[in-house]
Amino acid sequence: MKATEYYDAQPGDIGITQIGDVGGAAIRWAQRLNGEGFEDFEHVFGVVGNYGGRVVIIEAMPQGARIIDNWHDVNRTRWIKCPDQYRSLMADNLDALDHIPYSWADYGALAAHRFHVPVPGLREYIRDSRHLICSQLVDHAADVSGWHLFDDGRWEGYVTPASMNHLWERLPAEAKAGV
Repeated sequence: MKATEYYDAQPGDIGITQIGDVGGAAIRWAQRLNGEGFEDFEHVFGVVGNYGGRVVIIEAMPQGARIIDNWHDVNRTRWIKCPDQYRSLMADNLDALDHIPYSWADYGALAAHRFHVPVPGLREYIRDSRHLICSQLVDHAADVSGWHLFDDGRWEGYVTPASMNHLWERLPAEAKAGV
């Protein structure tokens, strides 16, 4: 799909996009520490609803997850299309995550796992910390909806925006849209 084409995102879809400034640079470095390369896709969000072309999303932000109108540049966004059988439940589960806290410490926990740092309770922390970075938020909603995005044996919650981007790259054309 060319960047000039428009994809009308639907409830349950997952957006993967680029962000600039210091936050984007910090996320790129954190992803690199996690062994996922210096990806230029640093943010993930989920579609809660589409109301006649008005796409409403949830995204994790430093002040916590928030539900807002989609403001991301369509020319810098990739989409993972939610399979129809999960759409309604996925949208509901995304909606239920409004206000979930965010923590930069999650990137440190993910890096500790990658480097095999023997931190007691690390797996449980990544799974149950009660705060989620953007990619964890969307992956969690998919998982509890029955839509399991990753089948590579990774720990629950061990997902970064780069993980989502790598998934997008492997999907067949009919399961994705965007740049």
